[in-house]
Amino acid sequence: FGVYGLKKLISTHYESDDSASYAMVYEGGDDTDISVGERIDLIGDGDFRSDECIEFLKESDIVVTNPPFSLFREYVAQLVEYDKKFLIIGNMNAITYKEIFPLLKDGVMRTGYKRFGGGMKMLFSPERFDPTKVKKYEIADDGWYIIEIMGVIWYTNLDIDKRHEDLFLSATYYKKDGSVPQASLDRWPRYDNYDAIEVSKVKDIPVDYEGVMGVPITFLDKYNPEQFELLGCSLNFGRPKEWPEDTNMAAIVGGKKLYKRLFIRARHPHPAGMPVVFDEYE
Repeated sequence: FGVYGLKKLISTHYESDDSASYAMVYEGGDDTDISVGERIDLIGDGDFRSDECIEFLKESDIVVTNPPFSLFREYVAQLVEYDKKFLIIGNMNAITYKEIFPLLKDGVMRTGYKRFGGGMKMLFSPERFDPTKVKKYEIADDGWYIIEIMGVIWYTNLDIDKRHEDLFLSATYYKKDGSVPQASLDRWPRYDNYDAIEVSKVKDIPVDYEGVMGVPITFLDKYNPEQFELLGCSLNFGRPKEWPEDTNMAAIVGGKKLYKRLFIRARHPHPAGMPVVFDEYE
């Protein structure tokens, strides 16, 4: 409470048995000691869509949780509807959900601090965990199981410093005379069905290219809306304005369909043909 300046902390607990669902409410003191909180038994099962949990939501300023991934779309929609600040965990592939991508594109939400590589360690209670269903796990001192879940990240609508940090780029598309060398055409081929170049790795985004570029979804880990414009994605609901209506939405290079791509454009590309100087990074 002292560190974060909290006024109240509300924790709701979902149980399939209605009689066991409850909420804990803390108003200061030692929130690691459950005895200092007030227990409120819930009428329902603690589902976030229930009337009593929605009342808790209305009272709150910020929501921090790990929602059920199968209901991620519905959960985010509820947070947006009630205009709540949030820090939530979700699958990385949720980036390209038709309900989620427009929110990322329009700046309503963003990915958080955790890097996209690797996983996130989570705790599972002994009563609800079957160790025969996973290959690797650890056991904590209290008997709970620790499992690294891959492909999960934080999503938030809070403003964070990371969203204002420019992605450092060094690759160049143009020669010093402003022409395009064959090496660039080979390194960044154009799509068969869209006027954009394919950039297979985020670190290879050319610093001086002014047109549309297709990049992996991991680009969002480095996305600064002040540096790049997010135009769309290679799915029908994320169709960029320039993409012809009668063409396949999959990004295709040399007749080969690529995995999901985000389409971006640099807001302030380095002038074509001008030398790139990195003195500020030395």
